[in-house]
Amino acid sequence: MGNEGNKIVDSHSTGNVTRRSFLKTGALAAGVTAQIAGCGRKQPAAGDGSAAATGARLTYYLSNPTCIDPYNNADVAGDIVAKQLFDNLTYYDYQKEELTPLAAESWESNDDATEFTFHIAKGNTFHNGDPVDAQSFKRGWERVCDPSTNDDPSVQASYYQVIEGYDAMQSGDAKELSGVTCPDDYTLVVKLTIPFGDFPLITSIASSAPVPQAALDDPAAYGRAPIGNGPFMMDGEWEDGQSINLLRFEDYKGDKPLISGVTFSIQKDMETGYREFQGGNIDICDVPVSAIESARGEMEESEDGYTLGDDDKRLAFGDMPGIYFLAVVDTDPVLQDVNLRRAISLAIDREAICETIYQGTRVPADDILPKSMPGYKENAWEYSHYDADAAKELLDQYYPADADGKRGIELKLAFNGDGDHKPIMEAVQASLEKVGIDCELDMMDWGALNDAWDAKDYQISRFGWQAAYPSPDNIIEQLFKTGNFNNCFNYSNPDVDAAIDAARAIPDDEERIAAYQEIDKMVQADMPVIPLMSYKLSKAASTRVKHAYICPSEATRMTDWVVED
Repeated sequence: MGNEGNKIVDSHSTGNVTRRSFLKTGALAAGVTAQIAGCGRKQPAAGDGSAAATGARLTYYLSNPTCIDPYNNADVAGDIVAKQLFDNLTYYDYQKEELTPLAAESWESNDDATEFTFHIAKGNTFHNGDPVDAQSFKRGWERVCDPSTNDDPSVQASYYQVIEGYDAMQSGDAKELSGVTCPDDYTLVVKLTIPFGDFPLITSIASSAPVPQAALDDPAAYGRAPIGNGPFMMDGEWEDGQSINLLRFEDYKGDKPLISGVTFSIQKDMETGYREFQGGNIDICDVPVSAIESARGEMEESEDGYTLGDDDKRLAFGDMPGIYFLAVVDTDPVLQDVNLRRAISLAIDREAICETIYQGTRVPADDILPKSMPGYKENAWEYSHYDADAAKELLDQYYPADADGKRGIELKLAFNGDGDHKPIMEAVQASLEKVGIDCELDMMDWGALNDAWDAKDYQISRFGWQAAYPSPDNIIEQLFKTGNFNNCFNYSNPDVDAAIDAARAIPDDEERIAAYQEIDKMVQADMPVIPLMSYKLSKAASTRVKHAYICPSEATRMTDWVVED
């Protein structure tokens, strides 16, 4: 999402479905252990001890989420919490590279991928004892699609725009998704307005979780302490800006967590969190840029970039499905010229930013698709590399320099002041000034930057996007389809829109990815954005952590994590 988080990838195999062919048949029930919560337990009040669990407890650094209620779960921090509290219909297992069953035992589609049927496991409950059935999923999705939910329309709603009845809900003409039906208690049928081969992946994202009736009865209370159906349950309410406490749900029918609970320790910034980690108060923490060099001197790096604790490897710098780029408002009179946008891209020294600012923990971007994303191609974007001489040559053709080397181009770079954005923008500013482009930094707070994105009231702005699921659709459609919420730079190309719709309708996964690669070429020719970097994890674990796999999206289920007392 805009705040570096989408907040956001099949051969048939028995028991699981991989990236090559999950369209026609979902996983069989046999051998499936990752089902959903079991019977009976009512959610305890904070501190009453009724759900006490044995075993070690994990403390995990977290930035303050915007929301932990699935209906508007829109950032990585909230997604991490939701993955512990809720079982979606499906879950994407990055280690196996498979879309696997969770609340759904199996699923299938019709031939043209316009109707999907999910078969939900029976006998499972929410943490308060309510049954998890087809209606609970329909209820959850309709909360997302109803703009009146909590008087705050969900930023996740666009994921469901392919479902019949979505437009009627968005306009206020309906309170139900006509395309979602429950022919019996444990069958969910979803009818789409267009063929969409990637739809099962949508059922793995946080906002597609089921909710009990309590979510409608008392939305405010539910937002502070969501009642889920996953392996962990809330232990009291979310203390905004302080902590979120979870307990192992002892009646969970799947693989029960090996840890007794999780304390998400919310700190004001990464540097504060890392000091708490160094003081022994946090078990897993992000490593701020300023501490990367010293951390590498104190701890060994994980070989796969994602697994912490095994063989005492306590640093992880694995690739993530996220991209950091400059968004360009193409209606701006200065920036309408694609040649200027290309020259700006050529002028930026991405390698220097990644090595100097990030100590090699980010990767220069040569495609809008990050390196870990299916469909990525090396050097896919012709002008997304550093070549100051080529930038000057291109500028000389259209914006010749005066005696002082100036070209009469004045730009503003918008960014929010928290995080590491200022040194990045200063590096961009320095690169552009070297080729004769005057650049002013426009630093604002996070809320003001969001307002600027909504109003398209900026020239160039930093933007980050992390895919919610590993498919090029989640980047290309979300960012470049005309009118989409996250297309905050006003890009519109009818040919791209038509090509996206056509790609979504392709049943074969390899063919669909190839189609997105062609769309990628179309977008790069227009250059509405300037890719800068692909993200990497930057995680450290204490000696208490004996095993923890953090998936590329960060939002990992913690059921098999091991922490020492």
